[in-house]
Amino acid sequence: MDLADHWLREPSWSWNSSGEPSGYVHDWVQKIGSVHSPPDCILYGAPLSKASISVSGASLYPDVFRKLWKQFAVYHFEEEIDLSSYLVADAGDIVMHTTNVAESHRRIEEATKALKQYFPKQTLCMIGGDHSTTACAIRGLKDTDPNQTIAILQLDTHLDVRDPAEFGPANGTPIRQLIDANIVYGENIVNIGLHGYYNTKSLVEYARRHHIRMHSLKKARQEGISTLIERELHHLSKRADLIYVTIDMDVLDISFAPGVPAATPGGMRTEELFEALLAIGKSAAVHHIDFVCLDPTRDSRIEETCRIGVHAWLQFMTGRLMAKRTGI
Repeated sequence: MDLADHWLREPSWSWNSSGEPSGYVHDWVQKIGSVHSPPDCILYGAPLSKASISVSGASLYPDVFRKLWKQFAVYHFEEEIDLSSYLVADAGDIVMHTTNVAESHRRIEEATKALKQYFPKQTLCMIGGDHSTTACAIRGLKDTDPNQTIAILQLDTHLDVRDPAEFGPANGTPIRQLIDANIVYGENIVNIGLHGYYNTKSLVEYARRHHIRMHSLKKARQEGISTLIERELHHLSKRADLIYVTIDMDVLDISFAPGVPAATPGGMRTEELFEALLAIGKSAAVHHIDFVCLDPTRDSRIEETCRIGVHAWLQFMTGRLMAKRTGI
């Protein structure tokens, strides 16, 4: 296995293990080359933000994500779970082309395909990057088995179905790219978190024509966000061979998460996102997740949005370990 042949390299910044378990994330996550038993999860970065419609420094997040690991323990207090028995291998970051966005997208597709082929039973977790990277990763998964049916659970303030003919393969178009290319059918896409004034009527009409299942944040709260997610994941698991989850961090309210390119008022609270990710992690039908559109350059000096991003990822990891223990 040589992931370098598929554009994956050691990240420009990473922790070196102290050799003794510290109880913190920076000593828990292992470089993929040093793992001697089959990992449970493969982590990799897609540091691209040149495809963002709005100015974005989301390409910087994979490095910041890793730097913050030292601030987090692997023990979840409320759930009384120690993550250290769940093996996470860091495959590094995909090398992006300096100027050619299409080439960078191709590399994300190729790297994701290779990881899926090398690790067919492991959970894959991609740290973005802008939301254009999602379409690339899903194309890569589809390439491994063109006959498989892929479903998407999307937590997002936006539908991301703008017309690629107008905007190109940008962060506002990944869902439409996949629908228009018949890679994912609209009826196999669920969006939770929509609210306010952030999707034009024409975009909503496109989503309706293609039977995307849209849930406003207001209705999700009425049902219970985790209850709704569990129901929708069960629904998607009956329709698809693989569920891909994409977490656009702009689903959070701007007061909680200023460090996203398209921050809006009226979004999720942090505890709602954390609850959602615990439920998502428990689903055996979920094979791939990404966290996208988190921009460290827009964050404050205390890095609250980046810290929320790490916490959110750890919630998903906790759900995975809970599912593994119960054999779900």
